[in-house]
Amino acid sequence: MLSHPKTVHVWLYSAICTLLIHTNDLIRFFRDFISKWVTEETKNLINLMKWRRSRRALAIPATFMILFVSMLGIVSITYYFAVERVNTRSTAFKITTAKQDMFSFDENLRATLWQPGSARTIEFADSGGELNVQPSANSLVINITDNQNVAATLFNETIGEVVYELPYSETPDMGLFLKGDSRAITNQSGSVITQLYVRRGVEHSELVLHYRPTTSYTTAGVENGKAVTNLRIYVVNLNTSEAISMFGKVPLKMSCITTQMTTTTYDLSYDPETLLVTSILDGVSGQVSVPVSSTASGAIINIEIVLCNVAIQRCIM
Repeated sequence: MLSHPKTVHVWLYSAICTLLIHTNDLIRFFRDFISKWVTEETKNLINLMKWRRSRRALAIPATFMILFVSMLGIVSITYYFAVERVNTRSTAFKITTAKQDMFSFDENLRATLWQPGSARTIEFADSGGELNVQPSANSLVINITDNQNVAATLFNETIGEVVYELPYSETPDMGLFLKGDSRAITNQSGSVITQLYVRRGVEHSELVLHYRPTTSYTTAGVENGKAVTNLRIYVVNLNTSEAISMFGKVPLKMSCITTQMTTTTYDLSYDPETLLVTSILDGVSGQVSVPVSSTASGAIINIEIVLCNVAIQRCIM
């Protein structure tokens, strides 16, 4: 039996209303869920963006500081090495200048030797060091012997020296002879009388210039039946100079004051073969052997000390 049409309509209406109610609840649920989820994700996204921005904002000054410190370090290191290089070149130049001044001084001084009244002038450049003329330095002792009856000291004085004290503690030329060599005496057919070398001083390296004795000999025939040998020993003496210790530019005058000669004669009744001349110059010993002519009656040996007195003084140029 069929239901009444009105009853059917009421049931359908109730069912539709119920469905609509549940549908609205479902829509409201999904809407709230989606709204909440979107809100949380949005917040997270915003926080993430803020964090990234804060890191980016922090990274900019940090990067700038790193670059600034690095650049400052590079500039400092470059400046240090540049200054060191300039100082090294300046030091080398000043040492070279001081050496050249000592060479020039030696050449001018030797031009006055053995010529009383002759003089030369020179100006030392300012190489950062101290020039010292030391008349009481550099002792010289000259002894002779024939290993038989002849044995004597012919000379025992200080002969002076010139020293340029460099303002630098190190130099690769330590102990190097710039002119001459280490021998304390020479013969005229050998090396020059100049000794210019680098030594270690009390505080700094020093350029030292002094003069060593040199010898020459000749035979002079026969006298009273005995062969004659003449021996000359040349000595450059600076001990009449002015004591000088000066920095900066130093004008100097060097003058040959006098040339003195002293003679010692040995009349021997035997025939010596050689005569040994020993020089002790500033504590360094050297020796020269001189052949002696003789006959059956013996030999005569004339020994001459030729002393050239050179005075070094300050002057106005």
